[in-house]
Amino acid sequence: MNLAVSDWLLEAARVRARRSQQRRAIPVAAGLLDLASNDYLSLSKDPRLILAATTALQLSGTGACASRVVSGTLPVHEELEGELCQLTGQEAALVFSSGYLANLGVLGSLGGPNTLIVLDAHCHASLFDAARLSRSPLITAPHADLAALEHSLAGRSAKRAVVVVESVYSVLGDLADLSSIAELCARYDALLLVDEAHGLGVMGAGRGLVHALGLADLEYLVVTATLSKALAAQGGVVLAKRMFREQLVNTARSFIFDTGLAPASAAAAAEACRIIRAEPERVESLHQIAEQISMGIQLRKAPGAVQSVVVGGAEQAVEITAELRNHGILVGCFRPPSVPDGVSRLRLTAHAGADQAEVVAATAFLRELIGGNCQRPKDRQ
Repeated sequence: MNLAVSDWLLEAARVRARRSQQRRAIPVAAGLLDLASNDYLSLSKDPRLILAATTALQLSGTGACASRVVSGTLPVHEELEGELCQLTGQEAALVFSSGYLANLGVLGSLGGPNTLIVLDAHCHASLFDAARLSRSPLITAPHADLAALEHSLAGRSAKRAVVVVESVYSVLGDLADLSSIAELCARYDALLLVDEAHGLGVMGAGRGLVHALGLADLEYLVVTATLSKALAAQGGVVLAKRMFREQLVNTARSFIFDTGLAPASAAAAAEACRIIRAEPERVESLHQIAEQISMGIQLRKAPGAVQSVVVGGAEQAVEITAELRNHGILVGCFRPPSVPDGVSRLRLTAHAGADQAEVVAATAFLRELIGGNCQRPKDRQ
């Protein structure tokens, strides 16, 4: 390797080590109590999803084998898009091969030099990447600050504007004030993009926060979501009016130039949609486990599946995570630069199928490790 390049990479590695920011992809051992993954409804091993996926493999093969606009659109894609519309109450859906690509596609398609994009500071990295790639003027609004959002919209010079928020934020676990944000968008003639990655399957009996608040029919609304969390599959989706779908099919580069979602993943996600509609008690179980987690760490429950605990510096977060893992407990460790406010924290996620006794024991052990000083950022509902 070129010496200059080698020195550059070694120095970058030293900086990461000094800041306790080094990351590794470690295989998850069997038998751990999972309080880290996004399998919120415990569907990833559900026999019905597995049967749907294996049936799709037999009927359609292992891959879509082409872009959706060439020959890669399969009947299972149309089935999935229909199920997603039924679940969320949206008029049209377009499935991508990941949630990341769905976000890249929608902002790349709707953005441009004459479109101001205003993002909440705690939005997912994929939304920031999408905004930057869209070549739009960009404003990062302070998290959950409606006054700052209104100021950005009122003072814009761009012809169009897109406001970008998450329904349930992935690190803090708090909710966006979608009703108030929608009112601001209507007042200032802006499009509202809501990422429901952590809301779909979790909020509003599993149909998402947008549906729960009665916002699904808004003409100026676009929703994105991943199929890899509560739906326990893979892929992403954009949900909106048909005119938005038509725009995406013709202009979204991450849709046009990407191979279609694998049939097995599409079939599994479609089955998950049907299960959520048929079994609302599964979503209720998820929230019961979330309540058990919050009681165990002695913090007020966050609205969704994610329960976030401040633990101090990055090094301490890594040490606590490792100690929990050594005792058979898997939790998420979120450190800079992954956390938008620079505060290291543990993220505990509830799963509908978790054993309550195990959760009680795990949270008691966590509280002991932290010394009873669990903290959580101020709740924003």
